Amino acid sequence: MTRNYLAIFFSFILCFGFLNGQEVQPNFVLIVADDLGYGDLGITGSYQIKTPHIDQLARDGVFFQNGYVSSAVCSPSRAGFLTGVNQVEFGHDNNLAENQPGFDPAFLGMPVSQPTIANYLDSLGYVNGLVGKWHLGEADKFHPLNRGFHEFWGYLKGGHDYFSAKPDGKGYSAPLISNYKEPQAITYLTDDKGDECVDFIKRHKAEPFFLFASFNAPHTPMQATEDDLELYKHIKNKKRRTYTAMVHRLDVNVGRIVEAIEQAGLSENTLIVFISDNGGPASTNASINAPYNGSKGTLLEGGIHVPFIMKWTGKISPNSIYESAVSSLDLAPTFIELAGGKENLEGVNLIPFVNNPEMEDPHANLKWKFTISAAIREGEWKLIRLPDRMPVLYHLPSDLAEQNDVALKNLDITQRLMKKLGDWDVNLPHPVFLEGAIWKPRQLSLYDKKYIVEQPK
Repeated sequence: MTRNYLAIFFSFILCFGFLNGQEVQPNFVLIVADDLGYGDLGITGSYQIKTPHIDQLARDGVFFQNGYVSSAVCSPSRAGFLTGVNQVEFGHDNNLAENQPGFDPAFLGMPVSQPTIANYLDSLGYVNGLVGKWHLGEADKFHPLNRGFHEFWGYLKGGHDYFSAKPDGKGYSAPLISNYKEPQAITYLTDDKGDECVDFIKRHKAEPFFLFASFNAPHTPMQATEDDLELYKHIKNKKRRTYTAMVHRLDVNVGRIVEAIEQAGLSENTLIVFISDNGGPASTNASINAPYNGSKGTLLEGGIHVPFIMKWTGKISPNSIYESAVSSLDLAPTFIELAGGKENLEGVNLIPFVNNPEMEDPHANLKWKFTISAAIREGEWKLIRLPDRMPVLYHLPSDLAEQNDVALKNLDITQRLMKKLGDWDVNLPHPVFLEGAIWKPRQLSLYDKKYIVEQPK
C-alpha cells in the first residue's frame, strides 16, 4: 500500500476516532541543534546569550535536568536517537568520515538493517520530513528518502556553509538537495531551514506528521549575519561573538517553528522536542558547557549532557523539571507509542514518567562507548574508562563539574561499574566503519584540557 493510500486510510480512522471522543495521533517536531554548548541558553544559565524562544519552550513544558545523548559526536548520536537503539549495538561507533583501509565502503553509513523513527511512523500513516543535516551516509541506500522520510531538503554531509552552495561544490559547499522542490539560493542557512520547517507544517497540518528539524547551528564554519553580530558586539572575543550570534539566530527560528504550530491550531496535538546532538566543542566554536566539564568528543558531562526539552500543550504540565536521568534513545519509543505503535527498543516512552514523577527511574543505568572511551552512569555515580589511565569515578550530585576522582576511595563501586561496563562492551559488535586513527589521540587529549565551568558575565 502506498503512502498516499495509507494517509487516506489513517485519515478516515482518525476522523472516526475523533468523532467518537478518542484522541487523534499527535504530530512530532524534533528540533536538533548541532554542537550547542550546554550552558549557552538562558534556561541553562547563560548571561551572554538571549534565547527567549527556547527558554519559553522549556517554561511551557518539561526540562530534563539530566538529559543525555548516546554519543559525544554528531553521526553516532543521530544514529542513536533516530533508532531508539544505542548505536554501538549495531556498529555505529565512530563519526562518519572517509572510508578507512580494510573496511568495506558499502557499509559507510547507518546500517540499513536498523529501522528509524521515520520507518516506524511511516507504517502508522505519518508523513515524515527532514529539513537540514543528515550525516548518516551518502550512498543511495543510506539516503533519508530510503530510511522512512518522504520529504528531504538539506545536505547529506555533517555540515554546510551558511551563506552559499555551489552547483559543483564539495563538502560544505555542496549544493542543497530536495525531492519536492528546486532548492532556493541560500540567504542564511539557519533562516532557510526555518522557512522550510514552517512550510512543511503548513502543507501537512491536516495529517499526522513527523518533522525532523535538523539545524547545523552552531556547528562550524563560524558564520553569522551582520545584524546578529551587531547585537553581540560587546563580546570582545571574535569567535565567541560569532557563536553567540549563531545561537541567537537558531533561537529565532525555533520560535518561528513553534509559532507555525500555534497558527495552524496544532499546539494541543503536537509534541515538540528540543535537544542538542552532543555537547559544545569549546575549542572550535567557543561554546561553553558550564556547569559541566569537558566538551564534544569526551564522555565527561560536557560532551554528552545536553539541553533536553519537551513541550506538549495540555499533556505535559508547564514549568516542569524532571530530575531522573533520561536519554535521547527515549525519543523513538516515545514517538512510536504515542502514535499507536509498539516496538521493543532500548529507550522508553517518557510521557508516563514526566506525568508521574513518583514512578521509578526510567533507566537502571546509562552506558556509552565512543572509540577510545567508555562510560556508565548508575544513580549518582558515573565511571569513565580511558586507555592510558586508571578509571575515574565521579559522584555527580556533589561534583557536577567532575573535578574530584573518587575511584580509589570507593573501590567497591568502581569495581562494580567496571564489571557492568566491561560485560556490555565485550558483547558489542565490531564497528562497521572507522574514522581516521588521527582522531584517537585528539580525543584522548581532550580529557586533559581545562574547560570553563562557571558562566562568564
